Amino acid sequence: MSDDWAAQRTEAARVQAERLRARQDVEHAQAEALLHDFVRAAAAAGLEPEPLQVKGYGGRGTARTSLRGWYLRQDRTAAVTTDGAFYVLTAPLTLLDRVRGAHVTPQRPPMILGAGGKDGSSIELVAALQRVLPGWQAPTT
Repeated sequence: MSDDWAAQRTEAARVQAERLRARQDVEHAQAEALLHDFVRAAAAAGLEPEPLQVKGYGGRGTARTSLRGWYLRQDRTAAVTTDGAFYVLTAPLTLLDRVRGAHVTPQRPPMILGAGGKDGSSIELVAALQRVLPGWQAPTT
C-alpha cells in the first residue's frame, strides 16, 4: 500500500509541476508581447534608448554592457532592450567586468517585477512601462 501511495504522490507532484510550468509559460508570453508592444510604441514616440549598466550584488560597483534600452525599475536592476528582450541587471561583478564591461543574458520576463521580494519592491510590468513612457498603451474598452 505504501508503494501505491508513494507513486500517487509522485504523480500528483509531477502534474502540479506541469501545471505551474504551463501557467508560467502563459505569463511569460504575455509579458514578452507587452514588451514588444512597448518597444514599438517607444520607437514611434521617439523615446531614445540609453546605454544599460549592470550593478554588482550588494551595490558593489557597476559595469557597462553593449546593450541599449530602457530601465524598468527605479533602482535600474531590470530593463528592456530595443529588440524587446528583458534583462535583470544585477550580477557578481569582477574587477575585469568593471573594466571591460559585463555580458548579461536575456531572461523570460515576469508580469510582476520583483515578485516575492521585500514589501514595496515589486511592481507590475504594465506600471513600470507606464512610468517609462506615460500613455504608451492605448486604453482597452
